[in-house]
Amino acid sequence: MKERIIKVLKVAPGKRPELCNLNNDLTSLQEAVSEGAPHRGLIEIITLPDETCLLCNEEGKLIPLPPNRRLGRDIICGTFYLTGQDEEGDLTSLSAERVEYYVKVFGDPEDIDPAEAQAAFLTDFIVF
Repeated sequence: MKERIIKVLKVAPGKRPELCNLNNDLTSLQEAVSEGAPHRGLIEIITLPDETCLLCNEEGKLIPLPPNRRLGRDIICGTFYLTGQDEEGDLTSLSAERVEYYVKVFGDPEDIDPAEAQAAFLTDFIVF
């Protein structure tokens, strides 16, 4: 059964992660990932290996939202949220163990040059 309100980890640019509650509906999630954006944006969901989902603004680099954290070779721009996921693919509250883990992973804000984030965006479109 889909949770109406989920406990998530919010990771904003220049800030330490914080635990918060989000309404688990499309409009609320779009508004959450659009913090600082000129309009309500599209949600991009990146599934991480441990059944955790990273929710961010799909247009974060395009708008551009401020660079936030590196994720592998990519840079996530704008505020993002970490949630759990059930067997049906519905978003769920993040477990206490995952909260503890991701507070460590994303605990320290990163100082990322906006030009570096833009370069990461442009290389997504280059075909070799």
